[in-house]
Amino acid sequence: MISEFTYSTTFILDKSYFTECFEQSVDVDQTWQAYFKAIFFSVFGGLLVIFTPINPYVAWFLFGIGIIEALSVYYQKPWWVTRQMLGKASKSEVTLTIDAKGINSHSFYVDDSYDWQDISKMTATDKGWIIQHSNGKNYISARFLNAQASQYIQDKAQEINKTAT
Repeated sequence: MISEFTYSTTFILDKSYFTECFEQSVDVDQTWQAYFKAIFFSVFGGLLVIFTPINPYVAWFLFGIGIIEALSVYYQKPWWVTRQMLGKASKSEVTLTIDAKGINSHSFYVDDSYDWQDISKMTATDKGWIIQHSNGKNYISARFLNAQASQYIQDKAQEINKTAT
């Protein structure tokens, strides 16, 4: 008799996890188009300062917003990781469960459950898996998976990606 697969582990949402999550799941865009909003606010604020009698505080505020936006694009990874570390879920323990029904992650702050049929695409990265579903995407680090769980996810990914095409 074949028993259904079940795997469960716990891990802490720490800086190394958030850094890995960002590196594996975000495509960093450093082209000039990524800076469009920053350029717009800076130029608009600068033009208001130079050419209009409007309150200079508003103009300088817009100019400053443009500078901050440019910094947030340039330092996107540390900006995102710092925001995650300041969040309430940071340093909390997460229980990850993978079974025949789907993937469940549970912590004091979040209880997410995704059935296999609700997952539209699974993409392998160098260090884990990107899970795409109707509510967005999540990342699962392979460092928290044993060999059997990794193989199970790989098999499920092949099934899901095969039916998606």
